Amino acid sequence: MIVRQLRGALVRYLLLSDIHANLEALEASLDSAQGDYDQVLCLGDLVGYGPDPNAVIDRVRAVTRVVIRGNHDKACSNLTDAEDFNSLARFATEWTQQQLTVQNLDYLSGLPQGPLKIGEIQLVHGSPRDEDEYLSGPIEALPALRSSAAPLTFFGHTHVQGGFILTTTERFQVIRPPHGPGQSQHEIKLHPQACYLVNPGSVGQPRDGDWRAAFAIYDDARRAVEFRRVLYPLKTTQDKMLEAGLPEMLAMRLQLGR
Repeated sequence: MIVRQLRGALVRYLLLSDIHANLEALEASLDSAQGDYDQVLCLGDLVGYGPDPNAVIDRVRAVTRVVIRGNHDKACSNLTDAEDFNSLARFATEWTQQQLTVQNLDYLSGLPQGPLKIGEIQLVHGSPRDEDEYLSGPIEALPALRSSAAPLTFFGHTHVQGGFILTTTERFQVIRPPHGPGQSQHEIKLHPQACYLVNPGSVGQPRDGDWRAAFAIYDDARRAVEFRRVLYPLKTTQDKMLEAGLPEMLAMRLQLGR
């Protein structure tokens, strides 16, 4: 699927992925990025794990130009089963299915599948080859880079902020933004002769050791990607999860970024 970009338009995109029904993390990300973007793009997994599936979907629908589906979106809208999920993820999926309004269930089930092209960039949830594939290292990333239909692909699914680069001389590199206390922004400039796979990180369920909400901004004019992290009221989200009867382990893992 291709979404046309206005001819000559240079746009700043806010990239969100793997929100997982964490409303506090989503609001903190939108507030932090306010004024720094023109359009919002979402790489899927709006729901699953977190306590606010309907509120997150409503918010995403209000602010986002393009959304593609993730594996939790498919499972929670009954497009697929959750047999390959672990027991905690299956519990959260079943809980989410019971919470979703009819309108939001229809919305999730109607989300398009990646890859989806917008001008020179491409959006996928897992990888360009398979929407459920995890791009965790060179074994998966190299074939995807070599066969890429776009010089810049944004992906999610792994919940790890960063990505991969392949130059015209077949030099493979891993993008690892620094994170931790004092590190909230990291910019990379894109080389015109290289191919990129970029993960903005997970808004609501990071798994790279940093619990803060993660997202990215792509500046089309400057050919630059800025990775960002932002604090959010974590305990509020955890308390909501426990009050909703979601597993304590899901609430506790949020503070570990794992």
